[in-house]
Amino acid sequence: MTEYRAVFDAEVTFLNGGGLQTQGFRLDLPAADIAEDEIANRLIGHLGLSMVDQVRISRLRVVHEPHRGSRGVPTTAVPAAPGRRLVELNHVIEAGMTTYPGLPGPEIAPHLTREASRAHYAPGVEFAIDRISMVGNTGTYLDSPYHRYPDGADLAALPLEAVADLPAVVVRLVGSDQRGIGPQALAAFDLAGAAVLLHTGWDRHWGSGAYGGPAPYLTEPAAKLLADAGARLVGIDSVNIDDTDSGGQRPAHSILLDAGVPVLEHLTGLADLPVTGARLHAAPPRVRGFGTFPVRAYAIVPR
Repeated sequence: MTEYRAVFDAEVTFLNGGGLQTQGFRLDLPAADIAEDEIANRLIGHLGLSMVDQVRISRLRVVHEPHRGSRGVPTTAVPAAPGRRLVELNHVIEAGMTTYPGLPGPEIAPHLTREASRAHYAPGVEFAIDRISMVGNTGTYLDSPYHRYPDGADLAALPLEAVADLPAVVVRLVGSDQRGIGPQALAAFDLAGAAVLLHTGWDRHWGSGAYGGPAPYLTEPAAKLLADAGARLVGIDSVNIDDTDSGGQRPAHSILLDAGVPVLEHLTGLADLPVTGARLHAAPPRVRGFGTFPVRAYAIVPR
């Protein structure tokens, strides 16, 4: 079988500054007719680069050569064995808190107080039953396709396989001087079947006026890449996965939810996860005719 390799020069720039240059780099190709963008993504994956801004390819030629073996950044499974730790990835819900600017905070009040309950039980026995009123977009919450599309799967229709025990891929973006997260920031990772968690560090502003933005977000081309690559879930530790300064455009939500990929927003604690190896759990209640709901997102990490 004929095997092909690309030979090229490349200039790589990074979101947090700096760059990398190569001359005469050789890279295995699955076929001869591979576009430059795909070769750039394969270079990122082969070198295991993260926080990539742009890759410029020049002096490209394709040659007949035996493959040498490209390498990427594989997603590894967590062994079902002792020696694991649990990491909280959610914000605590409190009465009156602000999650998204303009949306009401939760109202928490007693339905049955402990004192009132004593009349219903034996001496020394009491219970508290509380009531909470809140929008679905409260705290750390999951968007189902129904949130965006009337015929999309609602919370009750989401399979557990879409929201629980997912291999996590954490994309480190802390320190980037750009708000938009583009496709080349993701190119180094094996995204198929993974919960892709965008670690921007924006959760440091939680509870302050700065949290509302302008905040990091996922660009339309990057959302398309994630959907096409078969990501199972996409999460971010920012105020929204879309650019809230875009005049109402929501391409990331539209693309991901149309592909059946749930969106997990307002994460926290992603700095405590490895890039790969953790498993994410973020299952909401099964509510019919409802699109979003808070979750106690957490990860299981091998020690």
